[in-house]
Amino acid sequence: MAGVITEIAIECGVSEQAVRAWCRRNHVAKDAKGSFAISESQKTAIYQHYLGVERKQVSQQAKASCETCETTLIAMLQGELDRKSVQLAVKDKQIEELNARLAEVSSALVTAQQTAAAAQALHAGTMHQQLLSGKSGADQPERETEPVQKRSWFSRFFGD
Repeated sequence: MAGVITEIAIECGVSEQAVRAWCRRNHVAKDAKGSFAISESQKTAIYQHYLGVERKQVSQQAKASCETCETTLIAMLQGELDRKSVQLAVKDKQIEELNARLAEVSSALVTAQQTAAAAQALHAGTMHQQLLSGKSGADQPERETEPVQKRSWFSRFFGD
């Protein structure tokens, strides 16, 4: 029967391994020698599987199948393009929102800088006024403290 597999493989234009794989998938029984016992109906089924009823029908189905594949591919790519367009629209909106927030934050920063500059000028003016009037500021230490008595290290360590 090995000759039958070789004959089928040559006529169908496939390898012997492909024919044996078809036999395993379709549970073709084996004979006593361990090779596939292919009946006439199974042989016809193998030819139909690899060749179809006629070669012309197989090539027409392949053309139709290619057209279907191309149509499916175009539809899939168009769907992907549509999805990307929607994502781009969402990203554009997010960028607009971020630009608006950035403008708000920049405006707040300018205002804060102006406020800080005004506070510094006010503080400098106050300090200048205090210096001219001769008043001691709260941050200047008082000079009317008691003088510290000098003690030797021995008396500081052991006490007096």
